Amino acid sequence: QVQVVESGGGLVQAGDSLRHSCVASGRTGSGHHIGWFRQAPGKQRELAALINCDGSTHYADSVKGRFTISRGNAKHTVYLQMHNLKPEDTGVYYCEFVGPVGTVWGQGTQVTVSS
Repeated sequence: QVQVVESGGGLVQAGDSLRHSCVASGRTGSGHHIGWFRQAPGKQRELAALINCDGSTHYADSVKGRFTISRGNAKHTVYLQMHNLKPEDTGVYYCEFVGPVGTVWGQGTQVTVSS
């Protein structure tokens, strides 16, 4: 079984920065990717950023140049650094682990950006 635990988030003002952390543990296997999704109130969950096991990354157009996804030194630890936050970045941020055992989601953390 795989467990995904997130941390980070909070209430900030427009222009501020935040960093999320995601740690996957358990029977993670090999060959996976980890992504950060977000869901604004009344909207569908959408991909913000993703990092593959080979280190390649993908970003939504709305966050390019402001968000950076990276791997930590600890195994299966991924960070999402967010700069120049905007009110439209408000939502619940979820970490998604996709590996041999399937897809596992974290519990989600709230980010609120005030104008």
